[in-house]
Amino acid sequence: MTFLSPERLWLLALVPILIGLYVALQWRRRRYAVRFTNLALLQQVAPRRPGWRRHVAAGLFLTMITLMMVGFARPAADVRVPRDRATIMVAVDVSLSMMARDVSPSRFDAAKSAAKQFIHDLPTRFNVGVVAFAGNANLVAAPSDDRAAAIASIDQLSLAKRTGIGEAVFTSLQAVRSFDAQARQDPPPAHIVLLSDGDNTTGRSVQEAVTASRGADVPVSTIAFGTPYGTVTIEGETTSVSVNKETLRFLADNTEGHAYEAADAGQLNEVYADIGTSLGYTTEHRDVSARYLGIALLFALAAGGASLAWFSRLP
Repeated sequence: MTFLSPERLWLLALVPILIGLYVALQWRRRRYAVRFTNLALLQQVAPRRPGWRRHVAAGLFLTMITLMMVGFARPAADVRVPRDRATIMVAVDVSLSMMARDVSPSRFDAAKSAAKQFIHDLPTRFNVGVVAFAGNANLVAAPSDDRAAAIASIDQLSLAKRTGIGEAVFTSLQAVRSFDAQARQDPPPAHIVLLSDGDNTTGRSVQEAVTASRGADVPVSTIAFGTPYGTVTIEGETTSVSVNKETLRFLADNTEGHAYEAADAGQLNEVYADIGTSLGYTTEHRDVSARYLGIALLFALAAGGASLAWFSRLP
């Protein structure tokens, strides 16, 4: 147990003072009764009542005050929170061929925009991770429910040489297998969405990626960016970079994914329509002050009820 506002715990020092005041009042009351010499008259004006009832009501009230002070210090504890483990991995091509402007404003900018919109529109139950790939593939946002972090990682992408589609798939699969402690033995249901212009020029082959995806039961859907007429100029040399839709379609068709030629929001709903659920748990350090305040309320009701029932007044 920790406290998010521990400085407020000094209020607990008031509890012994309240107890002392209560004892002093009881002692004063007893001394006053002894000084009242006409005992017969005292019995009539102040008939004896079971003293323990008075102390019970006071004890309940002091317990309520103590609990409220503890709650005011904002106690926090580790809480197991249920979490859907279903995961979407978004792999974005950052190879230099994505500079081509045959797609406005460029293949790269169009792919980033489509990826961010796709992540923004995902149902809240999904975790999402981001992989960037060129000559190699890197996990730039681990799978989580933090949409802002995933979108921010896409904004920070920069271009590099060569294209490794196969490496992108393998890196995405590894991220799924590392999702949580149980993922290696019981991986979450997942789907990979790969945005690229289609050529695989380095790393493991697309066929190897297909085999790995099928073995992991993770479909790969592809979104092609570009036309047959794209060009890029690198170090003063202009090179043709025609989109390779056939490679992307081969990857999607052979992993039971979908192949798209444009990032259509309505069509992309198919990507996650058939993904199942897998309930897991994560441990979060949460403010649990409501527990203490709720229990304090019960003690307040008990103190008030006891006082009204026994003395016809509130404590």
